[in-house]
Amino acid sequence: MEYDEERAEGYDRRHAARFEEADDTANFLAAEVAAVPGGGPVLELGIGTGRLALPLAAKGLDVSGIDASPAMVARLRAKPGGEAIDVTVGDFADVGVLAPSGLALVFVAFNSLFELADQDAQCRCVTGAASRLALGGRFVVEALAPELTRLDRSLTVVSQSATEVVLQASVHDPLTQVVSGHDVVLSPADGVRLLAWSIRYASVPEIDLMARLAGLTLVERWGGWRREPFTAASTRHVSVYSKAS
Repeated sequence: MEYDEERAEGYDRRHAARFEEADDTANFLAAEVAAVPGGGPVLELGIGTGRLALPLAAKGLDVSGIDASPAMVARLRAKPGGEAIDVTVGDFADVGVLAPSGLALVFVAFNSLFELADQDAQCRCVTGAASRLALGGRFVVEALAPELTRLDRSLTVVSQSATEVVLQASVHDPLTQVVSGHDVVLSPADGVRLLAWSIRYASVPEIDLMARLAGLTLVERWGGWRREPFTAASTRHVSVYSKAS
């Protein structure tokens, strides 16, 4: 999914609920860094507008990121502290060649792994992330736990305010594991706008296999950033993998 200027412009506003949990997320990730002997730098894949990178940097962590969207990175740069964060503009599937080695933590949040177009790209990302970790380093993935009946032909309200309503319509191809659709943005100022998107989802066991093939071991799995239990009813998972020390 490409975050061009039109999509980037309203990103923070439309995902305000995710910003509300940014502190919980930063606390979780900081604890994972503290669990790595000697600590070390942190890399975010799909750093975007800095929703997580900025609170992590405020905790004193050395944070950098990779993102394919210059428009999203420009919004990060415009925020207080954003200029101090090192960002590589590129495809984070290529993290193995774009990032330095010796990282304590690499993480990919909010379904960003699924923005890579196919299984090959996702595997390349996980393998590349593992190669950049220091021994004992952590790789953290936050992603939806796919409920296949919920993915098919869904229409949901993404956000609603006095000046804008965003609906999301999607269709699901179970053969390719691709969900595609549009964000339908309704506002008095701009009328109706359609923003196309698609994701290629992976099941929890599939991500575990990608990690295992990359030499990583699952050490924790939660249902959210507050370490809620992961159950059959969970709609997302936060999975923590470790590189053998």
